[in-house]
Amino acid sequence: MKIHFIGIGGIGISGLAQYMHYRGHEVSGSDIKDSLITQKLSKMGIKVSIPHSSDAITNQDLVVHSAIISPDNPEVIAAKEKGIEVVARREALLKILDDRKVYSVAGAHGKSTTTAILSAIMGGSAIIGAESKAFGSNVRYDASTDVMLFEADESDGSFINSNPHCAIVINAEPEHMEYYDYNHALFYDTYKKFINSAPCKVLNAEDPFLSTLINEVDATWLYPSKDISEIEYILINNEPHTRFTLKDLGSFDVWGFGKHIALDAALAILAAHKSMDIEEIRTNLLSFKGIKKRFDIVGAEKDSVIIDDYGHHPTEIKATFESVKEYARLKGFDKITAIWQPHKYSRTIDNLEEFTKCFDGADELIILPVWAASETPRDIDFEKNFQAYNLTMADTIKRANNHITVIKNKEDMQTLDKGLIIGFGAGDITYQIRGTA
Repeated sequence: MKIHFIGIGGIGISGLAQYMHYRGHEVSGSDIKDSLITQKLSKMGIKVSIPHSSDAITNQDLVVHSAIISPDNPEVIAAKEKGIEVVARREALLKILDDRKVYSVAGAHGKSTTTAILSAIMGGSAIIGAESKAFGSNVRYDASTDVMLFEADESDGSFINSNPHCAIVINAEPEHMEYYDYNHALFYDTYKKFINSAPCKVLNAEDPFLSTLINEVDATWLYPSKDISEIEYILINNEPHTRFTLKDLGSFDVWGFGKHIALDAALAILAAHKSMDIEEIRTNLLSFKGIKKRFDIVGAEKDSVIIDDYGHHPTEIKATFESVKEYARLKGFDKITAIWQPHKYSRTIDNLEEFTKCFDGADELIILPVWAASETPRDIDFEKNFQAYNLTMADTIKRANNHITVIKNKEDMQTLDKGLIIGFGAGDITYQIRGTA
C-alpha cells in the first residue's frame, strides 16, 4: 500500500510512518518545515516534501493527517479530488493496529516511560511518543511477533482506536480538555470506553477517577501506597536507579529516580507478568535506559550536571523535581538551577497556581519566553506570580561544553557551571540546552 502522512514531522505521525515503512509499505509524507525528525525519515528512504504542496499527492492509496491539519490543507484537497481516502491519525490507528496484540498505555503523565519500560521487558514492536535510549528511536519493529507496545494518546481521543489487548492506565488526570469541550463527563467516559474495550486491564487503583471503577471493572489493580514498598534511590555506574519491592514479587531496579518511576515500572511489570516469568521480567527491566528528554543527562563533569526534561505540566515537573533533589544529594551538589520554558499560554494560565509550586528546592529559577505553538500570545505576569523564587527572566540560553550562558536582550547575563542544571519544557529548550539550537 502507498501511504502519505501529512504532518510527518510530528512524533506521533512519524512513529506510524516508520512502522508502516518497516512493514513494507511505500511511505511518503510532508510537513511545514524541515526538522531532525524529517531528516531522519529521509535517511530511512521515506520521501518527505517540505512544505505542504498538492504536488505531493500522486497515486497514493491512503492519506493520513495529524490532528492539527485543517480541511483546507492543499494535500487534503488534492487527495479528495483524486478520490484517495483521507483519514485523521485517530482513524488510521484502526487500520494500522487491527492485527496486532496491543499493550496500550494511557494517562496524562508517564505514558512514554511506561511504554518504553514495557518494550524493554517484553520485546516486540513499539511505537512511543519519545525516543527510547535503549534502541535510539521512538519506533522498534519486530517481525517475529504480533506484540505491539503502544503509547496511546488521549489528547484527540485516539486511544479508543488503538485496538488494546491490554489497557494500562497510569492516571486519568484531566488534560487536553479543549478537545473534550471542557466537558469532564465526556473526558472520563472516553477513558471508560478505552478501558472496557480491552480484555486485559492493568490500572492504578489510587488515581481519583480510576478508583471509582474498582467495583465495576475486572482488572489487575495496583495500589501504589501498599503494593510498592522499600523504595530507595541508588547510583549504578553513576546513573540514577530506583530500587523497590512490588507486592510479593521481590525487588526490582529501574533506571530513573522517583516514586513515579516505580509506579510506571510496577504497572509495566504487572502487564508483562500476564505472559512472562517474573525472573525474566526482573532481568529485562535492567535494559531500560530511560527515554530522551525525560531526566536526560546531557552533560556531566565533576562540578556540574546538565539535565534535559520534557516536563511541561505541573504534575510532571513536581515529580521530576523530587528526583532532581535526590540526585543532587547523591552527587554532593549544593546548588540546583531550574530553567523553565512554559509550553502554551493556555496550559500555563490554566495551571498557573500549580506551576508556582513546582520548583520548590530550586536555588534559582530562570524562565524563558512561552513556547506558544500556534496560540495567540496572552499576558502572564511571571515576575509577580513567581516572586517567591530567586527569579531571572531571560530570552534564551546557549550551551558550550558543560556551561550554560543565560541571555537577555542579546547580552550575556550569567554563566551556569556549578551544581545541577535542569531545563523543563516541550518546546525548543531541548535544543538550546543540548547546544544544538
